[in-house]
Amino acid sequence: MTLSTPSTRRGVSEPAGDTVGLVAGTEDSTPLLFNVALDQAAYLQLDDVVVTMRVVPGVGPVMSAGVVTQVTARHEGASFGSDVFLIADGVLPAQVQEIAEITTTRVEPECYVPPLPGSAVRRATGEERAQALYFDQMKHKVPVGLGRDGEPIYVNLEFLDGTRGGHVSISGISGVATKTSFALFLLYSIFRSGVLGKRSVNAKALVFSVKGEDLLFLDHRNVRLDDDLRAAYSKLGLPAEPFASAGFFAPPTPDDLTGRPHVAGRTSGVTSFWWTIAEFCSEELLPYVFADAEDERNQYTMVIHQVAARLRRDAVPIGDGAVSVEGVLLRTYDQLVDFVSDRLSDEDARRDWAGPVTGMGTINAFLRRLRSSQKAMRSLIRGDLTDAPGRRVSTEGQQLTVVDLHNLPERAQRFVVGVVLAAETARKEAAGPGGLLFTMIDELNKYAPREGSSPIKEVLLDIAERGRSLGIILIGAQQTASEVERRIVSNSSIKVVGRLDPAEAGRPEYGFLPASQRQRATLAKPGTMFVAQPEIPVPLAVEFPFPAWATRLSESAGGPATNGAAANGNGSGTGSAPRDPFARLPAMPLDDDAPF
Repeated sequence: MTLSTPSTRRGVSEPAGDTVGLVAGTEDSTPLLFNVALDQAAYLQLDDVVVTMRVVPGVGPVMSAGVVTQVTARHEGASFGSDVFLIADGVLPAQVQEIAEITTTRVEPECYVPPLPGSAVRRATGEERAQALYFDQMKHKVPVGLGRDGEPIYVNLEFLDGTRGGHVSISGISGVATKTSFALFLLYSIFRSGVLGKRSVNAKALVFSVKGEDLLFLDHRNVRLDDDLRAAYSKLGLPAEPFASAGFFAPPTPDDLTGRPHVAGRTSGVTSFWWTIAEFCSEELLPYVFADAEDERNQYTMVIHQVAARLRRDAVPIGDGAVSVEGVLLRTYDQLVDFVSDRLSDEDARRDWAGPVTGMGTINAFLRRLRSSQKAMRSLIRGDLTDAPGRRVSTEGQQLTVVDLHNLPERAQRFVVGVVLAAETARKEAAGPGGLLFTMIDELNKYAPREGSSPIKEVLLDIAERGRSLGIILIGAQQTASEVERRIVSNSSIKVVGRLDPAEAGRPEYGFLPASQRQRATLAKPGTMFVAQPEIPVPLAVEFPFPAWATRLSESAGGPATNGAAANGNGSGTGSAPRDPFARLPAMPLDDDAPF
């Protein structure tokens, strides 16, 4: 997408900050909503910021600032639809009048009186614009794009880093709303704007990629990076560069005993990950195999935990990733499933493995689901690889960690997301809230649906409800917020909306959008988002620049930006992280006012 400055009327030049009209007297003015009759030589468009003043006895000047939420034009003096032709021919006298509806964003000082009809209204610029949008009160601002006036729009870091709130919810139609692109730009802005200060060293991001290999090239410069794009980033106070410190993980290739990552486009710098049979048993990971949303009344869930506990007690590691259970060597996931099936089918062993009062119907329900998981899970749970120790997904050693899941069946994707998030949550809880971990999950409605319960949903709920106290911030993207667990959406301080389906736009989950913005969301172009944050009463429309990093192989301009540093993972297929993963990060100024 390209960023453009606001259009102007042909032949009309309007100096910034000049009066654009007067508060209209034909409509009621209230402290929260008023209308402006526009001058013939001026215009206002949706999302423009305006300000008007009034003197209140005993208080002094009171500023009312707001955002344009609707603009109408009509012939004053016309009575019938056909009058427009008479007016055009000069037969009937009439005048074109434009009226802009203004939704108040700030009243300063807080004396809530309506603007008086006839009061001059001007377009807000500079400090007045910052004051109208509360930017002057944001000690630490994160740029998220440009407004319709071509000036930066910010969100308050305190609602992103857990200080006063946390979590981000991004909704929109797949392929049109650019949800993933905005989430990545938000992460880039947080990391590279300098807003984190000294905390940038301990700030990390974990990204789960489910749509092809598009996110495996975030450390590559985009071939479309030109001077115009650099200028757009510069206006936001950001360098136009790819992600400087990135690590990439992918599952191993099926039926390949070397553990080679299952990727096609990027052949170096990607590390494969899996769990050994020993880890699967000792850490009781079996419940994550059943990570579909389930009815809590299903009895077989008791069998899951019984079997998981028995495997943890009886599995004896033999040192190469495999285990021995009751004298039986288990080296593959298929062998593990067959062993559990045999024990649950044996009348003597069944009581010890499933519980003394568990019926055969419940056991068979568990076995059906366990056997159906073999195809999805056999490549992730291994004890037969030449590189025996399991290689786990880790955020250590790089600022951005991308976990590629697109080659995995949906069931395996759920397993990976659940296990990795649970491990990172436990690690952060043990380490304390000293650092920040931003976790980006696409298709959140698949992992935390509104109905049902599952282990992964419980992990996500835990992150949503107490994650900000641990320094874990969830950035969730979904096509339909109405299908996501309510507690996750309601705990998101920042809500972002791109292009919406008309039926979805009418759902109560989007009640924070004014009626005009709900309608506009059904027409929004890629790259246009509506950002709502607690401090500003009206969501702001922003346009964020085209990525400076490659989002697919065809956009890659070659290897990672070097600047004298080694490229990330320039070895074999499994790759390795550079010795100094933060070498290419910009030096952060020691700002005494920066948050710690």
